[in-house]
Amino acid sequence: MSSALSFTITHRLNGTLARTGIIATPHGQIETPAFIVGGTKATVKALTPEQVKEYGGQAILANTYHLMLRPGADIVQAAGGLGAFMNYDGPTFTDSGGFQVFSLGIAYKKGIDAVAHTQKGDAKQATHTKDQLAKVTDSGAQFRSHIDGTKLMMTPESSMELQHAIGADIHMAFDELTAPLASHDIIEAAMDRTHKWAERCLTRHDELNAEHIAKGENLQALYGVVQGARDESLRKQSATFLGNLGFDGYGIGGVFEPGEIPSVVRWVNETLPDDKPRHLLGMGSQPADLFLGVEYGVDTFDCVAPTRQARNGALYTYDGRINITNAKYQGDFSPIDRECDCYSCQHYTRAYINHLFRSDEILGATLASIHNERFVVRTVDQIRESLKDATYFELKQSFLSRYYGDTLPTGVVI
Repeated sequence: MSSALSFTITHRLNGTLARTGIIATPHGQIETPAFIVGGTKATVKALTPEQVKEYGGQAILANTYHLMLRPGADIVQAAGGLGAFMNYDGPTFTDSGGFQVFSLGIAYKKGIDAVAHTQKGDAKQATHTKDQLAKVTDSGAQFRSHIDGTKLMMTPESSMELQHAIGADIHMAFDELTAPLASHDIIEAAMDRTHKWAERCLTRHDELNAEHIAKGENLQALYGVVQGARDESLRKQSATFLGNLGFDGYGIGGVFEPGEIPSVVRWVNETLPDDKPRHLLGMGSQPADLFLGVEYGVDTFDCVAPTRQARNGALYTYDGRINITNAKYQGDFSPIDRECDCYSCQHYTRAYINHLFRSDEILGATLASIHNERFVVRTVDQIRESLKDATYFELKQSFLSRYYGDTLPTGVVI
């Protein structure tokens, strides 16, 4: 069966795993490395798809679990697929629901940070309990809806069926993400189950693509998802196993601090097939993630943090992150960042956006989200160009020195 995407590597940076390339999908090309904009429920919070394109977003990632609950994959399919449903004509991704196996499962109400900091939370809490909303068996994951408590079963096969109905260009195989603080036995068991599920996903995915061919529809691509937490032998074992299954590309699952990327992501990317695209799931909550992910071989990555932080008043600037709700910005009539080319910085002041947040006006979330998303997308664009002209290390040092000053994340070296 022909592939649903193609990947061409165009440049490499000597002494690193970094590369630039082009992923070609039925709905357009993605120049890599690229930040994939988080649109969990078929919406990028506070923004329109037109705004996503205007600030340079190349693709959007939605979540299968959430779309299964609302509005339902059948509704998205009836609308013509994810892109048509949300009025977006660019490339799209879907996550499988595997993250919710973690967030509604072993991590549910435990204080274990599921976004960035693997040391947050008590390791003794990284065990399964009767109160969690997701319980895993070899067959799949049984969820209790966080909306109304309805019991729902997701299997590798049903995840594929849901994702094909949603109709994104690129899917993720259903996986079991567990807490990095869990015991070695739990992590290894989750990895082994992920491998068995990956084989089942691939079988059902190929069957569904055969149906698309028969109907004259676009093929859809599938990425396998590498697990193994912070264990070198497990990560390499997972990358080797999945790399031999012939997926269209690979997702790297897990929960990382920036300082862990040079080791864990390198183990994976040195093992995976070199000619397939690699996606780091859920990363990009701070600039160090972007640089280190690229440097150690990641082609695309997604994160909802830019808009989430924006809605809470946390804005990125080239001199570090600021909280726009602070009183010191009430009379500050400068833009969020004088070097930023986004709509918000070109037309509005810190004082005005401070006023919007203090007045609980929706426009504040929109202007803040435009800025943060543009800041991240533009940063990755600059990284991509620096790989092409071999100025990456100069850009990295200049950017991270300004952004963090003397407070670089633990383990990050520039």
